[in-house]
Amino acid sequence: MAEGKTKVAVLVSGGGTNLQALIDKVAGGELDNVEIVRVISSREDAFALERAGRAGIATAVAKEQQDVLRELKESGAEIVVLAGYMKVLSPEVIAAYRDRIINIHPSLIPKFCGKGFYGKRVHRAVLEAGEKESGATVHYVDEGVDTGRIIIQEKVPVLDGDTPDTLAARVLEVEHEILARGLKRAIDDLKEGDR
Repeated sequence: MAEGKTKVAVLVSGGGTNLQALIDKVAGGELDNVEIVRVISSREDAFALERAGRAGIATAVAKEQQDVLRELKESGAEIVVLAGYMKVLSPEVIAAYRDRIINIHPSLIPKFCGKGFYGKRVHRAVLEAGEKESGATVHYVDEGVDTGRIIIQEKVPVLDGDTPDTLAARVLEVEHEILARGLKRAIDDLKEGDR
């Protein structure tokens, strides 16, 4: 491990575009204080695992929460990033990494979040409600669903003629940017807590 780098584990369930954004920002020097030490997937067919493998990052498939916790501990992760992770973490995982787990959500929390609000469902609900703007939120994870303290949000306009797909694509671009910024803030919070 490079000196002074924060060890980060990323939990995924699908394609891993937010994971790829983090990998690219680490490689490009924007997140030069980060080392991604493990990518843990809830599904063995998640394309995110291939992305991690290409980047030389250790991977694991963990369907049970006790396996997630074991992988996190074995990896030495200091911060955990949920990037399209489609499971609710157990209280044991949250307790072990209290204030050190962050999530990216494709809406402006507290709107369009909580149980049942994920993926295209979020964007469909935004459009059906006639909202003029949407966006993405990086927040800490607690025992609720999308209820943890907000770290950063960014808005995107909802355009005439938007579909769930077009809105999702615009929000995803913002997700890729603010996830890295949210991670930087979480690292700063962690370091300040260590003082």
